[in-house]
Amino acid sequence: MDGFKFANKAIASIGGVGFLKGGGTYAAILTCGLIWLWWQNPALQNPWYLLVFTVLVTLLGVYVGNKVEPDWGEDSSRVVIDEVAGMLIAMLFIQPNIYFLIAGLILFRFFDILKPLYIRKMEDFPGGLGVMMDDVLAGVYSNILLWLGYWVYQLLKRP
Repeated sequence: MDGFKFANKAIASIGGVGFLKGGGTYAAILTCGLIWLWWQNPALQNPWYLLVFTVLVTLLGVYVGNKVEPDWGEDSSRVVIDEVAGMLIAMLFIQPNIYFLIAGLILFRFFDILKPLYIRKMEDFPGGLGVMMDDVLAGVYSNILLWLGYWVYQLLKRP
């Protein structure tokens, strides 16, 4: 196997996590750890940095999704970079808080596994775009619900 093929597969599977049973959940949990570490780094406190990183991961996911499809088949469960991107999207511009992070993980996995509200339809896009877009939309829905939960919490805690 040439070096580029190996690198694409390593990136798509997040270093082999995609080969584990339940790899998508493990990838999302690992991403939570990455987000937590990100939040702890004072140099990365600007939330726009996380947005830029998320966009780059998403674009990389589309690229490697296209590259591994001929070997692994359409929307292979080995590809888990989509879960990384979706989890990152779920946490964009969210208050750095362990409870929001846990809620984000639960919401994201709920949407990613059950695929309601047109999420499944996103898989109809061709190649790597289809691999990524269902998780992107699951992340967007999760993010919206986290924001709604935050606003409700703020309203309830007012005197």
